[in-house]
Amino acid sequence: MTDCRSNLQRVLDSGNFAVTAEIGPPKSASGEAVQRRARLLKGHADAFNLTDNQTATVRLSSMASAVLCMQEGVEPVLQMTCRDRNRIALQSDLLGAASLGIRNILCLSGDHPRFGNQKGAKGVYDLDPVQELMVFRMMRDEGKVWGGDTLEQAPQVFLGAVANPFADPLDLRAVRLAKKVDAGAEFVQTQAVFDLDRFERFMKQVRERHLDERAHILAGVIPLRSAGAARYMRDRVPGMSVPDEVVDRMSKAADQRDEGIEICLETIERLRSIEGVHGIHIMAIGWEDIVPEIVDRSGLSQRP
Repeated sequence: MTDCRSNLQRVLDSGNFAVTAEIGPPKSASGEAVQRRARLLKGHADAFNLTDNQTATVRLSSMASAVLCMQEGVEPVLQMTCRDRNRIALQSDLLGAASLGIRNILCLSGDHPRFGNQKGAKGVYDLDPVQELMVFRMMRDEGKVWGGDTLEQAPQVFLGAVANPFADPLDLRAVRLAKKVDAGAEFVQTQAVFDLDRFERFMKQVRERHLDERAHILAGVIPLRSAGAARYMRDRVPGMSVPDEVVDRMSKAADQRDEGIEICLETIERLRSIEGVHGIHIMAIGWEDIVPEIVDRSGLSQRP
């Protein structure tokens, strides 16, 4: 029988510690930047997220970017937001992705249009991510679309979701995650972890609900390039928790770039020791060329 699982799913199912990273599509009709990054990062992670108009800014589509990555031999994780699609478009795009050989799908709301370069755009949000997961799972497992029509061929996909352990109130974070796992999430990528103590409290709640046994948790990390970036995330980015000691450490560093890498490596080391964490998701925003160094220095370069 043919194994239809993605590489990412096989790595996680085998019990190996997974690594995913991001490739941000450009504000361009040219795919050369995506192809260049794919060639640079090939072999340094098990799969790569192609962000879907990140920060609600018009960019090369995640679907086209995923295809460009596959042409370079790199496995994509296709992000599919509810912001820009109604239920018809979501289901159609899932069928399209599966027809192209895309196996990993990340379901998420998407940044609100007010944060992007089209502030007058109308957010769709016909479905929320929990409903998106439910519909996609039904299409895969039952071979039916919303409404009951039967598909001639069901999409074979590995379904993912996002989680933010740092949004308030903390007690509801695992509850929210449970809804996504119940809906069909098989892997989960979290918001970037800087506040490790809070993340460990979140993971304790995850384990208490046995969610780590039902879905693979990949903890997010962001390598910091400057103290300014750390302060911006602490003060200006909703849902982020950057402790003052991280900002102070970056501010006092003689080489802030190197210090940011060290903080990232220390975070990964601690994350690997937390029960229920099955991998990391590296978000090197605009700094993709640092990913190989981080993977190598963290001892994760020998990918399965």
